[in-house]
Amino acid sequence: MKFGIAGNLAKAELPRVVELLLKRFISGNVSFVLDEGLARGLRKKIPRELLRRAPVISEKKIAASCDILVSLGGDGTILRLARIVGKRSTPILGINLGKLGFLAEVSVDELDSCLDEILRGEYHIEDRMVLHASSPTMKDDYFALNDVVVDLSSSSRMVNIATYVDREYLATFTGDGVIVSTPTGSTGYALSNGGPIVTPTSRAIMISPICPHTLTARPVVVSDDATIVLRVQSAPGKVHVTADGQPEQFLKPPMQITIKKARHTTRLVKRSNTSYYEVLRKKLNWGRDLRINT
Repeated sequence: MKFGIAGNLAKAELPRVVELLLKRFISGNVSFVLDEGLARGLRKKIPRELLRRAPVISEKKIAASCDILVSLGGDGTILRLARIVGKRSTPILGINLGKLGFLAEVSVDELDSCLDEILRGEYHIEDRMVLHASSPTMKDDYFALNDVVVDLSSSSRMVNIATYVDREYLATFTGDGVIVSTPTGSTGYALSNGGPIVTPTSRAIMISPICPHTLTARPVVVSDDATIVLRVQSAPGKVHVTADGQPEQFLKPPMQITIKKARHTTRLVKRSNTSYYEVLRKKLNWGRDLRINT
């Protein structure tokens, strides 16, 4: 088995964790490659002799050069690497160097034991739905593991977004925008917007109005084989479209964006002894009295 190592250079703990990984792989004669940008950014932060022994490859090629891609950072790092992996389907193992981390659920303290399990074959791969967003006025199609968001980021005024599901008119949402999310994305922006938590393997897509002008507007859950169309006829400024909060475009109304399930999935490495509900309880502090300092 061959591992790829990539991560977020902004994380303070990154140099120590990369050093631990390199020592572990080199001493254990485990095959691996290191992201070129990561190696360059860590030149003065970890021992040179370790870096000299690390095979280096560009981030664009790393997914094709490994069996499992180790993501060092938070959920944002996994979202970025998922776009780089794209249709290649290389499984991603998320090591959490951030805070909450629903996707990067393995802590640094668990890293050694997790690698032991993987090397013994004691793990499973979970396929996560990806959204495909396209528009006649967009330069490129977008793919999102979490969500596609349409809003007016440069204006404090409201926007009217006519929403259609499988060519049938659903509603016109008036407010700050609309979030279209996967079950994976239900614990992201959609959750902070008041949406439901949906288990990752559910066959569903969520449509959530952002700060709607009317209290009767509520999130809607549709089948994962639905085609969703968002239309904006006019707006006080350009319409802002983002995928997983990272790539973005500004479109001039009138505009329309079509969102549906992509043909490929993102594959995440999961420990055999950890359940999604356990992660929810841990991350959301369910069952813990937060008034008590421990």
